[in-house]
Amino acid sequence: MSWTAGPLADNCEDGCCSGSAATGAGLSAERRAVLTRRIRWFVAATISYNVIEAIVAITAGTAASSTALIGFGLDSAIEVASAAAVAWQFSGSDPEARERITLKIIGVSFFALAAYVTVESVRALFGMSEAEHSIVGVVLAALSLLIMPVLSYVQRCAGRELGSNSAVADSKQTLLCTYLSGVLLVGLLLNSLFGWYWADPIVALVIAAVAVKEGREAWRGEHCC
Repeated sequence: MSWTAGPLADNCEDGCCSGSAATGAGLSAERRAVLTRRIRWFVAATISYNVIEAIVAITAGTAASSTALIGFGLDSAIEVASAAAVAWQFSGSDPEARERITLKIIGVSFFALAAYVTVESVRALFGMSEAEHSIVGVVLAALSLLIMPVLSYVQRCAGRELGSNSAVADSKQTLLCTYLSGVLLVGLLLNSLFGWYWADPIVALVIAAVAVKEGREAWRGEHCC
């Protein structure tokens, strides 16, 4: 992991860090090792869940012709890439040399996601395809809305105590999934309960907009706290 003592200390409004521990200052070698292992476990858990989430979302979205659900699944796949990039970046002898390449790859992935979702959303809005009801999608979105905030919070707390910008940045990617889960759930429910098929592509466009924002930040390297 990379540890810095600057920006982390100024962003603890959610109450998951305090005092000098917020920057990694004054930590014993033993405590630092514990936090490092903890972060690795959190990253592994995030990757595992997102792999399952991506497979289920894309499969269910394809079956229901739901652009929003497919976009959500593709976003989960990108989150897997983001978490894996953190592990890959710090597995080498020179993490800084790998960081720029990793961020560029993630940025391009987000742009590709946004382009695909935008095109499919426009097609859906013009009546070329209508999303069907998806119980699987509703359940998946609800589960993600419960699970992802917990994973994000515990990793962010550990990252702040350790003073690791990379761990905190990756936790923000996980937090993004929480917001998208909420938006997706609303869209799927509107379609299921009221037959508002247009809610699905509208939600998908929101996902596309968020993907563009995340892609720009990754491309520019604006991934710290």
